[in-house]
Amino acid sequence: MMLPIRNIVKSLSNVRISVFRRCQSTIEADQFQPLSGVKILDLSRVVAGPFCSMVLADLGADVIKVERTGAGDDSRTWIPPTAGSESLYFLAVNRNKKSIAVDFSKKEGAELVRQLAKQSDVLIENFLPGKLRKFNLDYESLKAINNELIYCSITGYGQTGPYKDRGGYDVIAAAVGGLLSITGQPEGEPCKVGVPLTDIATGLFAHGAIISALLERKESGRGRQIDCSLLSVQVACLIHIAANYLNNSLMGKRYGTAHPSIVPYQAFQTKDGHFVMGGGNNKSFKEICQRLRLDYLSDDDRFVTNEKRVANREELVKIITDRMKEKTNDEWVKALDGATFPYGPVNNMEKVFNDQQVLHNELIEEMNHPKAGSIKLPAHPVRYDNKAHKFRTAPPCLGEHTNEVLTNELNMSDNDIRDLKNRGIIQ
Repeated sequence: MMLPIRNIVKSLSNVRISVFRRCQSTIEADQFQPLSGVKILDLSRVVAGPFCSMVLADLGADVIKVERTGAGDDSRTWIPPTAGSESLYFLAVNRNKKSIAVDFSKKEGAELVRQLAKQSDVLIENFLPGKLRKFNLDYESLKAINNELIYCSITGYGQTGPYKDRGGYDVIAAAVGGLLSITGQPEGEPCKVGVPLTDIATGLFAHGAIISALLERKESGRGRQIDCSLLSVQVACLIHIAANYLNNSLMGKRYGTAHPSIVPYQAFQTKDGHFVMGGGNNKSFKEICQRLRLDYLSDDDRFVTNEKRVANREELVKIITDRMKEKTNDEWVKALDGATFPYGPVNNMEKVFNDQQVLHNELIEEMNHPKAGSIKLPAHPVRYDNKAHKFRTAPPCLGEHTNEVLTNELNMSDNDIRDLKNRGIIQ
């Protein structure tokens, strides 16, 4: 029987921990868990879907990750690098979940997933549109047995349209959606962002949509079908570049680290690396000139307004770059201490995770993994009541919780579970 989410949402602080959650490791009594008791069945793999369910799991949702027998989530095979034998790519987006391995291409496997969906609040999937219909795991099929189910599909291009049958991949959606055309050096080739940003943004949009649907369901008493596509999210994320084109026919282009409408606002070469700073208004620009001991620039007619600075970008950037080359990044950090304009060095990973503010914000979390041993991951970024949000469980091994979930959620016997394993339906 499904949890009555309308009561959960009305009184999140009083939700009792479900059987599923009792199997998880103990967390601090005052840990912020607003989604505690919400059951999520996650059929997604790779990045966008798993990132979405991980954020929901961080907030207390009980996430059962359904993986293929044998191989599991595609990202488990994206090695090197590894921690022990485990893919670090997989570990990065799958904490706080339980893994069951089910072959739902077989009738009995699909029925297991259906029974879990019947008592879930949310289902997340990222298969091609229509593919799950042949297993009776599509929205309409599951709605018939669980009218309160929130069914979130993460697709490449949407449920309908000329591209609906194309696979959805981050860099392809970023290309079709325009991001690559505005990323990179002005005279260089189109450039991808260093992380799958379109996937991540899609996961965040999907996570927000799911929470909104949960809140709405407390009034309507029914579920929703959500479609969140990589292309749609990428186009939405073009924000001002899109507005510039749609309203003034201005074509977005590549500026490297620079900004089309603000000068200076970019990375400048230093004695040992690159350093970013920006002057968003005339007051900030004047302070930059003072800090760099280039006071005369703020009175130079070529640079007295932001509009003129944009028009004379090349001359101004060259003057500032020549001065920035005189010191190292660390020296510039000290020289600019206390400045009111934004600034900071371009850090590599070593410097990022030794940065004093990163350490102060507790953005590294260490946990024990059953195969990989001690692993470190970026922490949940949001603080609640000024407290760091701690992980509950490590990313799961493939099929680590199959027995536990089938026993606790579907009341299956050991003999039945053993039989399904012998026939290759579960792992």
